[in-house]
Amino acid sequence: MQFKKLNKCIIGLFLYMISFYTVATYGLFLEGFGSISRGMGGTAVSHYVGPASMMVNPATMSLSDTTGEVLLGFDLITTDISATNLGTGEKVSSSTRSNNRGPYVAPQFAFTSKVSDWTFGVGMFAQAGVGVEYGRSSFLSRGDIGETGYAAGADTGLENASRLFILDIPFSASFKVNDDLSVGATLDAKWTGLNLDYLFGNKQLASLGGDGRASGSLLGLLGTLPDPRGVHISVSENKEISSGVDGWGYSGRLGMLYKMAPKTNLGISYMFESKMNDLKGNGTVTAVDGIAGNIPIEGQIRVLNFNTPAKLDVGVSHQFSDKLLLALDVSRVFWKDALKDIKVGFTSDAGDVDLRLPQNTKDQTIVAIGASYAATQNVTLRAGYSQATQPFNDEGLLALIPAVLKRHATIGISYQVSKSGRFDAAYSRALENSMTNQSAFNTSSAVRSSIAQDNFVFAYTHSF
Repeated sequence: MQFKKLNKCIIGLFLYMISFYTVATYGLFLEGFGSISRGMGGTAVSHYVGPASMMVNPATMSLSDTTGEVLLGFDLITTDISATNLGTGEKVSSSTRSNNRGPYVAPQFAFTSKVSDWTFGVGMFAQAGVGVEYGRSSFLSRGDIGETGYAAGADTGLENASRLFILDIPFSASFKVNDDLSVGATLDAKWTGLNLDYLFGNKQLASLGGDGRASGSLLGLLGTLPDPRGVHISVSENKEISSGVDGWGYSGRLGMLYKMAPKTNLGISYMFESKMNDLKGNGTVTAVDGIAGNIPIEGQIRVLNFNTPAKLDVGVSHQFSDKLLLALDVSRVFWKDALKDIKVGFTSDAGDVDLRLPQNTKDQTIVAIGASYAATQNVTLRAGYSQATQPFNDEGLLALIPAVLKRHATIGISYQVSKSGRFDAAYSRALENSMTNQSAFNTSSAVRSSIAQDNFVFAYTHSF
């Protein structure tokens, strides 16, 4: 019983954090930054996508033919997420009943200025963000008994919900070495915020109890309950921006752009793995017992090494005519190095617990293609498609979290309203993807999780 309760508190938080990587589009990256890139399937390594270029390959900022630009816009992210209990057939869908969950509106801002062969820029973009809200009355909010799984009459009235948001603030510079070669670099400040409300059932906790990767003085206290049904983790702020746990960190990227032929560009960029401070916040661990009821313990939760993985991007673009541009990007995301171990801790007046758990992730490959066509002097149309491999497996996900999205189809449009002003818009459909969470370490009963998204980007760019 001691070890179960320990795992309830810490494993619960840890695994949920891990699984949250899987919610946000391609893991921890949106499928393209800015309307131009998004409309072209996320391609941006070898062609100019406006000031948002600093988020992928800063060397491409040298392609701008203006003295400077200002971009103002926003992302609108909507989701269709559900979880199905494969044992009973019960299904619950995510809703939008509070400030904690979507639709998500995230800012886009960027400023660039060209000085001789140098171009400098600063911006603010959402790198990733999404969440779920399953409420207080679904099968996910029921405790369970031993090997029986979700138990009838074991309703806890506790919330199952979450939200992740990562904000990236890049400071960028590019240098035009000659007519064929440009280089660039970016230093990124990053903020990560996470809300979490999740119930771990007793069967799930019993499986976690034998894993042997936890320590702390709270173990004895948590093992004294007479009729345990589960443990609930809550670290959440029901506000538009604030999060239950959050922290700042940094990263950076290097980029190169080479003109292989008069109308063909090759681009390469590399983003370093981020270095984040611990995500910290006040939270509540509630032990659910069939006799004693719900027993909350207030304390502080820490999430260590919650880092964005390194990422290598290679792209080629070709200007087939004055009107038609085609681009191809291939990306490699180094998940395996970023998620070897995750450390989570809970500290309270009643005691503390620390946990270290492995996560069996694989490196991910993303392929994106995009086209841009100047239909008229003022109107440009765009389309694209991207597909990714799956870095996670069924054993690495929690019941309430859907799989990583793998396929996106996109369209976009630009309208030049004046010599210096342009409106851009893009829409991407993340095609539905499902995984079944069957590991006893992650669910008390086999659950199929599904996700699809409809994402929009709107922006205005002013050139000077």
